[in-house]
Amino acid sequence: MENQNSDTFHRLASGVPGLDTVLAGGLTRDRLYLVEGEPGTGKTTLALQFLNEGVRQGERALYITLAETAVELRAVAASHGWDMAGIQIEEIIPDEDSLAPDQQYTIFHPSEIELGLTSQRIVAAVESAQPVRVVLDSLSELQLLADSALRYRRQVLALKQYLASRNCTTIFLDDRTALNTDLQVRSVAHGVITLDVMHQAYGGERRRLRVVKYRGIAFVGGAHDYRIATGGLHVYPRLVAAESRVSDVRLQLSSGLTELDQLLGGGLEEGMSTLVTGPAGSGKSTLAAQFVAAAGTRGERCAMFLFEESRNNLLNRCNALGMNLSGLMRAGQLTVQQIDPAELSPGQFSQAVVDAAGSGARVIVIDSLNGYMNAVPDERFMATYLHELLMYLGQRGVVTIVVSVQPGMLGQPPSSGVDASYIADNVIMLRYFEAQGMLKQAISVAKKRGSSHERTIRGFAVDGKGVHVGPVLQNFHGILTGVPRILPSVVPVTAEPPDN
Repeated sequence: MENQNSDTFHRLASGVPGLDTVLAGGLTRDRLYLVEGEPGTGKTTLALQFLNEGVRQGERALYITLAETAVELRAVAASHGWDMAGIQIEEIIPDEDSLAPDQQYTIFHPSEIELGLTSQRIVAAVESAQPVRVVLDSLSELQLLADSALRYRRQVLALKQYLASRNCTTIFLDDRTALNTDLQVRSVAHGVITLDVMHQAYGGERRRLRVVKYRGIAFVGGAHDYRIATGGLHVYPRLVAAESRVSDVRLQLSSGLTELDQLLGGGLEEGMSTLVTGPAGSGKSTLAAQFVAAAGTRGERCAMFLFEESRNNLLNRCNALGMNLSGLMRAGQLTVQQIDPAELSPGQFSQAVVDAAGSGARVIVIDSLNGYMNAVPDERFMATYLHELLMYLGQRGVVTIVVSVQPGMLGQPPSSGVDASYIADNVIMLRYFEAQGMLKQAISVAKKRGSSHERTIRGFAVDGKGVHVGPVLQNFHGILTGVPRILPSVVPVTAEPPDN
């Protein structure tokens, strides 16, 4: 591997947000890169971003097109709000006269003439522009002109050597529409980037970028989500938690409720993830909001990501309970983002959470795990996605609270559809149970990694005054079954506040 620290000044910024992170610093100068993908994956847009970045850096930029016209390229640039004034465009497209029957070659094979003329025009354009950055669009047309695999490979290698001799950093585009896509071109390139689109049965398509090779550089491998919007491509690098450690110091954060802190052994430690699980309507989201409200009163920044409930509903409900989340938002201490899993890829969501942590959020709530599962196209990897995200947040000292809905109401064994031990350091369980003709609620801590906690079951309730955690339910036996027995000679205890 190259020494990446000393090599940094030999790199060029790609101009694509997030891509330089994947490439471990950008593109090595004076090298040839291949960007491949089917039509519609954003190759031209990426190439224009690369050239525009060069113009911003005061470098000469050249776009050589064998397919699209200059008018079409300017239309693409205009759709993103870009000015092409600083980019020289060289069209090498057959004109109408060359298509006339009397202009067709009869003695020599057309590929021998056309490929040679095309190469001469490419060299002439480079000599005239003296560019630092070059884009050749596309290899498919060059392959068709070559007519044979041997001639095509020789031409690509010759172009690579020539452009390197002119100190050009070059991107070749390949739409892979040729009948026989030559994978050996990858061996000629210094780096290869592949763009793919996956069409979903419902919702928007999912776009993935992969760096297939990058000689001498420890790039971030695997699939990285990206999107195309006004302004170009935006890449969301795959999260690698092992590279994110910041601090091992862990302080406890109070919930603002004495009884709940007692149950938790003092509160939630920094850098720990907590799964709040229970059936529908048991108060999971409200309990998570209680931690946010308590952090806000201490002047700490928080963020909430909602997959199910709308932001207005959450704010109205919590404000009615006296949590004043709207006030925290106005003060800039809380951000609440509503997520549409049909439109937002896992990479985009992870980046939004990472950005919140980077902005100083000490408490982050993901509500809910079930909604997050819908954002992951393949549920086999859902737990891995979430584990990496929670590990990253933990290593930055963030308290992360994940809400999970359990199926059923009474008597069902706790289940959230994932391995709670794998994704969460702490598990808070909310349960319903029947007692004296009423539906009661209970709260317990099933797990707290690295510290002690109460192994009791307490009463739990939510009313107009907020969240209430009551004393230990010593007068019941079998609460987790949903239909407990009331022990004799003990007065029933609930979490509701006493009547005045």
